[in-house]
Amino acid sequence: MTTTRKFAAGIAALAAASVALSGCGTGGGESGDPDAISWMAALHTPTTPEPGGAIESGLEELAGVDLEFQWIPDASRDEKLSAALASNTLADIVTLPGGGITTVMRALTSGQFWDIEEYLDEFPNLSQIDPQIVEAAKIDGHLYGVPAQKPKARYGVLVRQDWLDNLGLEVPHTIEELSDVARAFADEDPDGNGKDDTTGFYDRSESFDVGFRSLSGYFGAGSLFELTDDDEVVSSYGTDAFKEAMEWYRGLYEDGAINGDFVTVQKQNQQDGVAQGKGGIVVTGLFEAKNYAALAKSSDPDTPMAWALINDITYDDVPRRILSDTNGGMGGWYAIPKSQAKTEDELREVLGVLDSLLTEEAFSLMTNGVEGTHFEFDDQGSVTILDQTLWEQQVQPFSSSRMSETIITYPSTLDYVDEGNEKMAENDDYTVINVAQSLTSETFDSRWTEVQQHVRDAYNKYIVGQLEMADYEAVIDDLLAGDLGKIQDEYTAAYADVNG
Repeated sequence: MTTTRKFAAGIAALAAASVALSGCGTGGGESGDPDAISWMAALHTPTTPEPGGAIESGLEELAGVDLEFQWIPDASRDEKLSAALASNTLADIVTLPGGGITTVMRALTSGQFWDIEEYLDEFPNLSQIDPQIVEAAKIDGHLYGVPAQKPKARYGVLVRQDWLDNLGLEVPHTIEELSDVARAFADEDPDGNGKDDTTGFYDRSESFDVGFRSLSGYFGAGSLFELTDDDEVVSSYGTDAFKEAMEWYRGLYEDGAINGDFVTVQKQNQQDGVAQGKGGIVVTGLFEAKNYAALAKSSDPDTPMAWALINDITYDDVPRRILSDTNGGMGGWYAIPKSQAKTEDELREVLGVLDSLLTEEAFSLMTNGVEGTHFEFDDQGSVTILDQTLWEQQVQPFSSSRMSETIITYPSTLDYVDEGNEKMAENDDYTVINVAQSLTSETFDSRWTEVQQHVRDAYNKYIVGQLEMADYEAVIDDLLAGDLGKIQDEYTAAYADVNG
């Protein structure tokens, strides 16, 4: 078994029952048991696991306390959270998602949750959380929950290795080399079928938000917002690096090296198109290579498909970098309400529970289940699920409540999985995060969706030739004179408050 990070195995001693969390609303467990910890947990599966099942019991043994899960379906998360906040019926642990969701940010900054940063060093596992992830999880300088940990940057460029081989090309590692490959895939016959039916990049309608955004990082653009030398927070969309990346990408589009219909292609259509051999380059998570290979095999088992996984593309004199697609490895918070943990001792008890679940044992239990019942290891340490239906019912619901996704990396027998995991781990050293994700702006909360839509529309029209760069810059200037300018000013002021 291989690991990307080993945490201390020790479990923090829990406080005596006299300082156990008291029941307030749903706090302290629905039964009112003072020795129980209640947990509002995210549910991303159709059904909830049976209370008292094998996984819950195993976690209780690790934590040394009864756990009472209150499963909140993702679709009704905002409604449930808002109701619990309004009625003061929060659980002892509240799982909150990352991603700058307005309702979540407002909940965290409402004063109802503990700032836990000063307590982390008291616990063997919490104290080992990556400092960059801790910083990414702060809001205006405060850490309102234990951060859920994810890989910091999962993206890269996938290129058809078999097409490279057919054309006698090397794996690209620079923007210039990538450009040459994209044009060759469009102009030559990489699949050898004698037809002009291939392109380079196979992009989709979320190009601006996903694929191109990642590519712009190689040119030096930031992740939505970045910091100037004068400590001003500015949108990446108006920077020279972002616009240079746009000019480059438009050139490829004009040369037929990007699918002409990308503006209307949905994610599933993109995946199908790549699997069908319509394009040979896709900017996506490095973990997706296995999925593309499997999808291609299911559509046509006789069609070969091999991928090169690239995570080190560079451009000109810009140092190697990759924009984070996971908020700097911060997947949300495990927040502790002050209404439930009324004293520091009670706070420490809940933190002790979370610390005890930041272990390899808990990770395996919430990922694989019970060995011999849900899964087994082979001689290489790879995991085989014994009963998929049983695993989906009893184990899968807990996977979204794992304290970290990177405690253990199990070797896999599937193509590209191990390589993808290794390259995602390498990305940690080159990750660039959104400098504003830890700051607050009222205008961002209320107007960002509209601002981003204006920029997205201008980007799409520019790439396909309906606008020129001067037109795109005019859109940015108009936004800077309005909401985008206000957002930048508010973020800059918030940054100064935190770092002053």
